[in-house]
Amino acid sequence: MNVLVLSPHFPPNFERFSIALRDAGAGVLAIGDAPYDSLSGELKGALWEYYYLDNMSDYESLYRAAAFLIHKHGRVDRIESHNEHWLGMEARLREDFNVFGQKSADLDFNRRKSGMKQVFRAAGVPVAPGEPVTSADQIRDFVRREGFPVVFKPDVGVGAQSIFRVNDEQRLAGVLAYPPKDYFIEKFVPGTVVSFDGLTDREGNIIFCASHRVNLGIMEIITEQKPIHYYYLRDIPPEIEELGRKAVRAFHIRERFFHTEFLVDGEGCVALEMNVRPPGGLSLDMMNWACDIDLYRLWARSVVCGESHFDYERPYNVAHVGRRNSIRYRRSHEDILRELSPVLVAHMQFPTLFRVAMGDYVYFLRHPELETLKSAIALVEEQA
Repeated sequence: MNVLVLSPHFPPNFERFSIALRDAGAGVLAIGDAPYDSLSGELKGALWEYYYLDNMSDYESLYRAAAFLIHKHGRVDRIESHNEHWLGMEARLREDFNVFGQKSADLDFNRRKSGMKQVFRAAGVPVAPGEPVTSADQIRDFVRREGFPVVFKPDVGVGAQSIFRVNDEQRLAGVLAYPPKDYFIEKFVPGTVVSFDGLTDREGNIIFCASHRVNLGIMEIITEQKPIHYYYLRDIPPEIEELGRKAVRAFHIRERFFHTEFLVDGEGCVALEMNVRPPGGLSLDMMNWACDIDLYRLWARSVVCGESHFDYERPYNVAHVGRRNSIRYRRSHEDILRELSPVLVAHMQFPTLFRVAMGDYVYFLRHPELETLKSAIALVEEQA
């Protein structure tokens, strides 16, 4: 089996996908926008050939690079990056080279907010009221029906990028004057973000799943730069697992990671979105630490060898706790290392691109008891 990997070096932990593919017996070809000499030695050793392309967003150039590698090494059986940014390019390449996996038409439902709503509703998964923005009159009618506050989101977007909330008539007037294009309007629903994450096999069966809980809404974290932590739970909330499994079946996710987000409050939960990729940051590593497994290897074995059953348990709750340089904390870095050594799995300065959403410096903690983990989180976050 030959696998073409796009941007194999980014984010840094994703290079382990290529290494795992090589170890599973695949021939790994890659196209990336980083010079070859900048790749790690481990990644270089996993690749049959690497094609440097300074502008991977130019599809014609990307197509020619893929065609060159295929002409030289033979047909590719999979095209993958695991990265939201390249989903559209992957889909087009799969169509043009007749490769298994999701195509451009699939992205209308699993990348667009408007398409996601349709699939969730058809599957019987509760959602907040929402619809595509078409005109000022349509916006006004929606607000009249649903009331304030409302949230405007790019129909295709990642995280809280370019999302804004409208709380009153004064702010709405500015939006009505210049209605945003290719946006989605949604009734604001308060609550806690809880995920349903995992991996499916070639037939769409879930072969691994997990769930994390976030301390605040993503808009608050990003726009107000508040402290961020989230943690993977030993026990998935039953309602989240039931609805999550319904959603995964409805979206026909095959041989892919998925990341489903729900908003949970005292009255129940609603689905926010489905992402056909791994959750962000070091979430894959967190799930590995929670279960003492290697999801990079399990994914590669599923793709290359067709394996569709993995035994695992969840002995730990695992937390990501991000500190911000703009906040003064009671305990120093040295204090954290000394006081939390029994529960500290790893710590690192986070990549610049992710710091706004994930924190400048991150501590990863794990413990079998959730209350003990929460106490450790509070210790890291306590401000001076």
